[in-house]
Amino acid sequence: MAKKTAMDCVKLARDPKRPHLKDFIKLICSDFEELHGDRLVNDDRGLVGGFATVGGEKVLLLGHNKGATVEENMEANFGMANPDGYRKAMRLAKLAEKFHLPVVTFVDTPGAYPGREAEERGQAEAIAKSLEFFSRLKTPVVVVVTGEGGSGGALAIAVGDRILMMENAIYSVISPEGCAGILWRDGTKAPEAAEALKITAPDLLKLGAIDEVVKEPAGGAQKNHKAAAASVKKAVLAALKALKKIPVDVLVEKRYEKIRAYGNFYS
Repeated sequence: MAKKTAMDCVKLARDPKRPHLKDFIKLICSDFEELHGDRLVNDDRGLVGGFATVGGEKVLLLGHNKGATVEENMEANFGMANPDGYRKAMRLAKLAEKFHLPVVTFVDTPGAYPGREAEERGQAEAIAKSLEFFSRLKTPVVVVVTGEGGSGGALAIAVGDRILMMENAIYSVISPEGCAGILWRDGTKAPEAAEALKITAPDLLKLGAIDEVVKEPAGGAQKNHKAAAASVKKAVLAALKALKKIPVDVLVEKRYEKIRAYGNFYS
């Protein structure tokens, strides 16, 4: 069998049959109580959050919300959050800190919504605030990159103590197509860009940008949602168990050090 390329992973990460946030909630949570709104503008459907129970652990669960149908995707903006979504995430995570509950985030987005309305409402500022906020949040944070981890839209809820990434997910500052367009002005060179960007889970594990690769069923998570969710659940619970043993001040300090070390691949 031919070795899987980075572009193969891109295609798998974008597969519409891949499990999305609502699938994971249904399969790994024994209960989920969604909370709404940023208390400033509206309730962004591109980013969903609420209190949940995972394997007996009470958590605050946040995630980008892609749909399974065209109608669901239109409502959720194809998982591209507006500033209101990131402000909602921060509001809910503050509640988790108050009640001493860990936060689990599910990352799956092409990027933050780039529309005019989002820019007028402060998209860049909301992402920057979210990065700062989660870096200082005084409760454990576990991040799971389940599909596309695109640019600042992904990173805004991906600052955590343990970064897990599904085997066929991708995580990058830019899409391969966007990179190819900038470097070569030729979108057909996306496969070469994908390899150069080191966007796959194994590459990012080697670089220290993530902490663990979560195995997927043969053929990818889209082939068996239950098995994929079971692997994610097991990895999340193991990470939470380890993090709960660490004093919160030490946790926040180590999280900050982790962020500061991004990009420092050579000594």
